Amino acid sequence: MARSTPDQPGQPNLIAVRGARVHNLRGVDVDVPLRSMVGVAGVSGSGKSSLALGVLYAEGSRRYIEALSTYTRRRMAQSPRAAVDSVEHVPVALALRQRPAVPGVRSTFGTSTELLNVLRLMFSRLASHTCPNGHRIPPTIDVAAEAAINCPECGAVVHAPSAEELSFNSAGACPTCEGIGTVRTVDDAALVPDPSLTLDEGAVAPWQMFGFNVQPDIVREFGVRTDVPWQDLREDERQIVLDGPEEKKHITVTSVKGLHELDFTFRNARLTVTKELERADTEKRLSRVSRFLHEGQCPDCRGSRLRPEALLPRIGELDLAAATALSLGDVLAWVADIPASLPAEMREMADALAETFTAMARRLVELGLGYLTLDRAGATLSTGERQRVQLARAVRNRTTGVLYVLDEPSIGLHPANLDGLLGVMRDLLADGNSVVFVDHDVQLLREADHLIEMGPGAGTEGGQVIAEAAPAALAEEPDSLLAPFLTGDADTPAPQPLPDRGTLHLETGPLHTVHPLEVDVPLGALTAVTGVSGSGKTTLVLESLVPALLARADGGALPAHVTALDAPEGLAVHVVDETPIGQNVRSTVATYSGVMDALRKAYAATDQAHEDGLNASDFSHNTGSLACPRCEGTGEVSLDVQFLPDVDIVCPECEGGRFAPASERYLRRGLSLPALLGRTVRDALTLTEDLPAVHRKLVRLDELGLGYLTLGEATPALSGGEAQRLKLVGRLHRDQSDAVFVLDEPSVGLHPLDVRTLHGVLRRLTERGATVLLIEHDLDLIAAADHVIDMGPGGGEAGGRIVATGTPQEVAAAEGSVTGRYLAGHLAGHLAGHPDQR
Repeated sequence: MARSTPDQPGQPNLIAVRGARVHNLRGVDVDVPLRSMVGVAGVSGSGKSSLALGVLYAEGSRRYIEALSTYTRRRMAQSPRAAVDSVEHVPVALALRQRPAVPGVRSTFGTSTELLNVLRLMFSRLASHTCPNGHRIPPTIDVAAEAAINCPECGAVVHAPSAEELSFNSAGACPTCEGIGTVRTVDDAALVPDPSLTLDEGAVAPWQMFGFNVQPDIVREFGVRTDVPWQDLREDERQIVLDGPEEKKHITVTSVKGLHELDFTFRNARLTVTKELERADTEKRLSRVSRFLHEGQCPDCRGSRLRPEALLPRIGELDLAAATALSLGDVLAWVADIPASLPAEMREMADALAETFTAMARRLVELGLGYLTLDRAGATLSTGERQRVQLARAVRNRTTGVLYVLDEPSIGLHPANLDGLLGVMRDLLADGNSVVFVDHDVQLLREADHLIEMGPGAGTEGGQVIAEAAPAALAEEPDSLLAPFLTGDADTPAPQPLPDRGTLHLETGPLHTVHPLEVDVPLGALTAVTGVSGSGKTTLVLESLVPALLARADGGALPAHVTALDAPEGLAVHVVDETPIGQNVRSTVATYSGVMDALRKAYAATDQAHEDGLNASDFSHNTGSLACPRCEGTGEVSLDVQFLPDVDIVCPECEGGRFAPASERYLRRGLSLPALLGRTVRDALTLTEDLPAVHRKLVRLDELGLGYLTLGEATPALSGGEAQRLKLVGRLHRDQSDAVFVLDEPSVGLHPLDVRTLHGVLRRLTERGATVLLIEHDLDLIAAADHVIDMGPGGGEAGGRIVATGTPQEVAAAEGSVTGRYLAGHLAGHLAGHPDQR
């Protein structure tokens, strides 16, 4: 099929960007083809997202919103005007971001995809229903016509529920859990954490925490002994403490002012917790009370979220809960058979509903989500899964003339699922839309109509367009860093022979959709765990191996499903994830890496600082006397613009430097501290050679491929891959033979050149004796691993097995390995250009 929609006569055929200066863009001029699939590539920090999201999306969405009334704009989040001279012919823009928001507790895979809406309608119209006396009525067209029907056995009027009455977010909700599927109950064990204490000594923890210290005096009036350890109290005494009545008692209380005769109402331990839960209107208060609660499956609906009446309609042998518990792939097969099972007069309607469901679900299956069940809680979906749901919904909306900006849509996708992603993007084009995507996946970039490569480096070393061409012509661009990877001419790091250190052996029973497993991980080697989405990688590594190693290290019991673990004594496990570092902008590269303390001492040691009586604490941008008073050391201020959303801007007082003007008096090698913090790690290397402790840490940051970051950069703003590498900064220069490092898709967001850097970092760890385990989809990184464990062959019920293990070449040759098939093609492409490696 055609990759792009032909240009219409008289219509603009490109977006003209002139003088873009967003973030590190250096006055970029670029033409972006419309009604085409345009890939934006470049090393991390080169300015890809600044161009795609900071310019194209920001201007496309802002101009649309500015066309609306002031009344409407007040209720919408708005993008600030981009720093650009001009952007011409930009359509209305929608962004599908790399990290969609985590949905609330009422969201499921079924609700977020809207598939559950169709399924509820099917159970309302096509199901067999029951009369008030429990007799089951065969499916009938009268239900669809909303005519009154009578039970053929007893004559009672049958109420066929509407789709709304089958919804757990409205009338169909279980009354116990209110449609959430889980309930919070008080954890009695947490109420009395130390049974050796008496009530007078504070045995009941919530009484102490929430200021009910008088309760022991009240419970004494019930005949409960408060000077006896909890463990020695009679059962009836304990029940009064835990669940006694709210009765008023007359007690005598002693204070510094003497004796007081008072009337107090008793509040038992459980009631204390439930009342505090009702009052928990902030995260802090909720966190305090949550330690006394246990969250578990609702005992009445057993997690289905539905009231009993909503479970009465059946299609075949399934009720609504049973249908949503199936994987999407199984539901599709089941839905296809429904029309044939119904009376002839109902089949036209059934066909229409089945076709609607199938059309909506097809793209999700092609995007590799066929293993998910419709009742899967939305909050448990991974970032990649949420993004693919978002993408499939965009296609279903059938827009035209819209610019879709996709931020790394290949995240979490196995190579086998990229065809589905490409199909979605081409559907958007076929409807007359334009697609701009930021990505690093070579397989995806090869399929673009046009590529814009940013670089040449990152941060201040990037921000320029270094190549523009169709993928096949990019090799003719002399400055392109991506071209060798598109052509297969780039060198691939080779696996290393397995060290003779033995293996880490794990055996598990079944868990989720994963079958019993038995696996060996070579110690001291780089191992990649691969497989399509839902094949069981996370269950094997993060839900089995990691908890087992942590339990062994703590001397605790292995997880219930882990049947055996054979690992060396003293083996520590480190999970290096991509969660942001720091909670706010006060955390910077300098503070996290530990160089800030040494820099503060160095500036406090200058002659001018001695003369002014300053010490190291004065040079803290968080609490020091030299911190900017306007922004309080954050480098930015929030402006209240009345009816528009608050706007965060660079602090006009310190211009983002975090320090007051007085800090410029204190110079070291001609630079003030805020000026030094504005330099990149690589620039700062030559400026700190006389500070060995600082210099060593900066060298390590540069070795991690993070030399382009500025010392004062806020760590919460770093990408997931940057955060992962920064967390390894203290691990590369010490013996790690007793450590296992686990990384979940560390290649996310990395250019192929950055993947090379990442591989070098991981190889440094194994050279120090570490065992490194990756959950990974990137074929470059898999091909460079020493050992591969491939799971599958499919996802969900079709996966959960180990289908191949061995070197990358051995897995590439394994029959039945989906990963192996793509790995074989990847290896063949590289070896074709390097005969000596064959």
